[in-house]
Amino acid sequence: MKYYITSESVTSWHPDKLADRISDSVLDACLQQDPDSRVACETLVTTWTVIVSWEITTKAKVNYTDLVRETIKEIWYNEPEACYNWDEVWVHLLINTQSPDIAQGVDTGWAWDQWIMYGYATNESDNYLPLPINLAHKLAKKLQEVREDWTLPYLLPDGKTQVTVEFENHKPVRVDTIVISNQHRASVSQEELKDGIREYVIKTVLGDMIDLETILHINPTGKFVIGWPKGDCWLTGRKIIIDTYGWVGRHWGWAFSWKDPSKVDRSWAYIARYLAKNIVASWVCDRAEIQLSYAIWIVEPTSIYIDCFGTEKVERKKIIETIENNFDLSQSGIIKKLDLKKPIYKKTTSYGHFGRDDVSWEKLDSVELFKELLK
Repeated sequence: MKYYITSESVTSWHPDKLADRISDSVLDACLQQDPDSRVACETLVTTWTVIVSWEITTKAKVNYTDLVRETIKEIWYNEPEACYNWDEVWVHLLINTQSPDIAQGVDTGWAWDQWIMYGYATNESDNYLPLPINLAHKLAKKLQEVREDWTLPYLLPDGKTQVTVEFENHKPVRVDTIVISNQHRASVSQEELKDGIREYVIKTVLGDMIDLETILHINPTGKFVIGWPKGDCWLTGRKIIIDTYGWVGRHWGWAFSWKDPSKVDRSWAYIARYLAKNIVASWVCDRAEIQLSYAIWIVEPTSIYIDCFGTEKVERKKIIETIENNFDLSQSGIIKKLDLKKPIYKKTTSYGHFGRDDVSWEKLDSVELFKELLK
């Protein structure tokens, strides 16, 4: 059976990602001084304006206006042609403290609301991500690289990628279609732009995965000089599918960036991915999707479910029993296991929260535990 799956990614300069980056920069700044900080920070980015609104309880002392400007400057929104200069934007802050009704539940380590979270892993990529989102991220990263090292100096901050992979019998066989759109300087011709991206981005990243029948769309609308956030409105949490598995597997509907680890929809998503990845890496199955459900003010999960899509080599019941017998899936247990009270979150706002090698929930330190099931 032949079928196609498409995923997309964006550069770290995309305005939605700028909003994510500002929110998690606030979180990191607070955690740096006070690991017990409670932060829920959302950012709106529009023409010459940044509005940051949050509930925050922390002992940290932070100049948030300067922090916002420095975050914008870090990702090169600092030139007229980018249509958004870090030293000219208006920064408006709206600050409140966390509700005491919520705090009393969080302080106990219990779940402060009911949630259903998912984690997913597959062996079709070396980082256990679905191949389409993995390739889309790699192309987006390369767009950033060739701009920063001046290989393609005519590129400007805003960029997007999209990759369609052809599968046969549930195995990826080729890249069918690639779409890349990137903001650029007015001085470059469309021909030069397309040649540069084809040579230094697509061929470099995908190599033998493309063939003579692969369809390429590079800036298909043509001129892309005025990019976002000029004349539009962008928010934290708009790229939740890009942040996770790229339209493969289920999603719980909530964003990551803007929340400290006491927020269960962040920490539980991380532990679900951790479990799924270690299970697949142990060869117990080729694909795994884990669902964890929780109830308000209940410590342990109300249910654990795993779907291996018919690829499992042992009973799914035994996999679940291994999870239940070896992992503390309470809120406090997850935070301790993954060491989540550190200022590690700003870096996760670009190119997905999963498939990385610089975060605790991507470690493969429970593989041997699950391999025992194969004996």
